[in-house]
Amino acid sequence: MRLFRRLVSLLLLLAVLAGAGLAWVALAPVGLSTSPLDFQVQPGSSARSAARQMADAGVDVPPWLFEALVRASRSAASLKAGSYEVERGITLWELLQKLTRGDVSQAELAIIEGWNFRQLREKLNAQPDLRHDSQGLTDREILQRIGAAEAHPEGLFFPDTYLFSKQSSDLDLLARAYRAMQKRLAAEWAARDPNLPLQHPYQALILASIVEKETGKAADRPHIAAVFVNRLRQGMLLQTDPTVIYGMGPRFDGNLRRADLLADTPYNTYTRPGLPPTPIALPGQAALQAALHPSSSPALYFVARGDGSSHFSNSLEAHNQAVNKYQRGGR
Repeated sequence: MRLFRRLVSLLLLLAVLAGAGLAWVALAPVGLSTSPLDFQVQPGSSARSAARQMADAGVDVPPWLFEALVRASRSAASLKAGSYEVERGITLWELLQKLTRGDVSQAELAIIEGWNFRQLREKLNAQPDLRHDSQGLTDREILQRIGAAEAHPEGLFFPDTYLFSKQSSDLDLLARAYRAMQKRLAAEWAARDPNLPLQHPYQALILASIVEKETGKAADRPHIAAVFVNRLRQGMLLQTDPTVIYGMGPRFDGNLRRADLLADTPYNTYTRPGLPPTPIALPGQAALQAALHPSSSPALYFVARGDGSSHFSNSLEAHNQAVNKYQRGGR
């Protein structure tokens, strides 16, 4: 009986010493190969596999020690996958808290108004902090992966600056931008001016993309939208150069010629009536608002003044005079 008590006491002492030793190690700074240091914890990682991933990245922590601390703190179910950044001086306990909070490192990507989808894909592919899951996929396959019902990707992604966890999927970022556009478009469509010659939100998105590409100064957007709305109401051709340029694709060399205006494509609004079949760019919030809340201007024409602004005319005669003045140097 006395031997049994001694054995129990010894075991208790060893447990106390082990706990004290673990606590001492947990509060000591861990070694890092560089500072700051980035590492990834993959989804579904156990405590041991998370420790191995950290060790492989340059965090000097034996996997068994990290696993012991996780077990002692009952944190196994709380470890969160993601990209993390740590600096010299961090303790093992602070490292564990970082992983249980999901205190991931973030990067950002700006999606700019007026970009087309090709430019957006190029920007995604050039972002080193993203995982490029979209590479090798067709545009249609990308839309399927992000749950989009549309068949064409143009104009579907809301321009904004997006924060993301480093090495997260570019498809996740695209899905967020897609949902943001759907939300903004739905809100603007619900509050649209009455009697617009638009049958559904997608047409509003197409019109907004044209307004985006035609606008040099923000104050002109509602008036440019009014010109196109007035033309649609009267059955006039939209005759907007950006749609022609979009339809030309890579053939456009920066110089739009008369022959290009006469060459029929689905996007040539000089040869085909109504809106083009899809958006031609990413419209921002202001362009969406202008398309669905155009000014009350009766103008049917506009021409660039050369300073970024536009001159608006109600008749072809007045428009020709404005063209002669602002583009041909006439007096």
